[in-house]
Amino acid sequence: MQMFQQYIDGVFEDGTARFDSLDPATGKTWASMPEAREGDVDRAVKAAQHALWAGEWPAMTATARGKLLYRLADLVQANAQRLAELETRDTGKIIRETSAQIAYVADYYRYYAGLADKIEGATLAIDKADMDVWTRREPVGVVAAIVPWNSQLFLAAVKIGPALAAGCTLVVKASEDGPAPLLEFARLVHDAGFPAGVFNIVTGFGPTCGSALTRHPGVDHIAFTGGPSTAAQVVRNSAENLATTSLELGGKSPFVVFADADLESAANAQVAGIFAATGQSCVAGSRLIVEASVKDRFLQLLKTKAEAIRIGAPLDMSSEVGPLCTRRQRDHIESVVAASLAAGARLVTGGRNGQGEGFYYLPTILDCDDVAAPSAETELFGPVLSVLSFKTEDEAVGLANGTPYGLASGVFTSNLARAHRMIRRIRAGIVWVNTYRAVSPIAPFGGYGQSGQGREGGLAAALDYTRTKTIWLRTSDDPIPDPFIMR
Repeated sequence: MQMFQQYIDGVFEDGTARFDSLDPATGKTWASMPEAREGDVDRAVKAAQHALWAGEWPAMTATARGKLLYRLADLVQANAQRLAELETRDTGKIIRETSAQIAYVADYYRYYAGLADKIEGATLAIDKADMDVWTRREPVGVVAAIVPWNSQLFLAAVKIGPALAAGCTLVVKASEDGPAPLLEFARLVHDAGFPAGVFNIVTGFGPTCGSALTRHPGVDHIAFTGGPSTAAQVVRNSAENLATTSLELGGKSPFVVFADADLESAANAQVAGIFAATGQSCVAGSRLIVEASVKDRFLQLLKTKAEAIRIGAPLDMSSEVGPLCTRRQRDHIESVVAASLAAGARLVTGGRNGQGEGFYYLPTILDCDDVAAPSAETELFGPVLSVLSFKTEDEAVGLANGTPYGLASGVFTSNLARAHRMIRRIRAGIVWVNTYRAVSPIAPFGGYGQSGQGREGGLAAALDYTRTKTIWLRTSDDPIPDPFIMR
């Protein structure tokens, strides 16, 4: 059994307790994880507070911070295979996906390394003749970064990169479901040479770790990725410390296909958009909205492709879909699919557990036309596609926006004018046109409505980890007159 440690104030240590982590491919214990509780969290936040205001970090130039981030990026790239294997073992995400994604994560750190000395203030053309006024951006403070198990090194990078570039310090909480790669990542931060206390990482459970972190009086900003119900509790906790928040909360993303689209290309994008990562992606295109005149043809394409997917062991490079991360997630999907079928949805393919003792669930397509199926409304976080159809563009827009979520969307059409209309009308933070799941460190990422607030990625994310300080400098040599003497 592999043993992992938390990282507080530059030291690797065991937590207050320990818990077992299961291999999703077998359902058996493979590693022991540190369980942080309130005392561990308190020490981590205090270490981050001290590092923020004392020692090397606050004295370091922005360019020097950038050089540390470049060094971290190189270490991530050099250790990508080890990190990928750990993520695959601990979460069940197939190795071909984790390898590709983690190799790209290094570019996120390079992007923010380059931004570190480009976070600028401004000189204000003030309306007072004897004043020079300017602003400077300073770190927001101690950041609590709460990261889910899926795509965790990517979802951590879009928090850690901009926060460190801005000069903040961090306490990262890795998910209790599959924390191994992030705990291992702490060794790379240590080896890169960041001062003690700048980066701390713990893992544990919501009531004893997450709650203690989000309500801690020493936390200034909370960056959270997860579900809306947990986010609501995070916001309630933040009322105790008045921390600012950025929330990325997933979605029920519409994937709109018009009859004039390249259907083969759209089908490939749809399969990748819902079955890649076993559907465990916040931007999964889980609601197919297809023009009625091509629906049957498009569904047949999808059925053929879904049934050809190679389901297998996550560490096997030939596997295309692996298990779900947890047994409870598989059980949840089973119950929602069963409820959808009971409500009248038609099973196109899948709809049952996969192979062996692991947490496998077959790629599933449900035709939910004219049916109030739970699968078309609930974020399942699994390989289940719900299908709806439309006859007019207005109807397509109504279906696309018919959800409280608004993270991502896809539009497939050869009509450029229609594409622009759909871009304007769809309420989502991301609109992909004739593509899907493309990301870049340069592009902001975030949603509308129940999909959260704030943006990750791009320059805007780095600015979110700063506060603006305004400086007034009086330039006149004349003494300030006594305000109580009338002249």
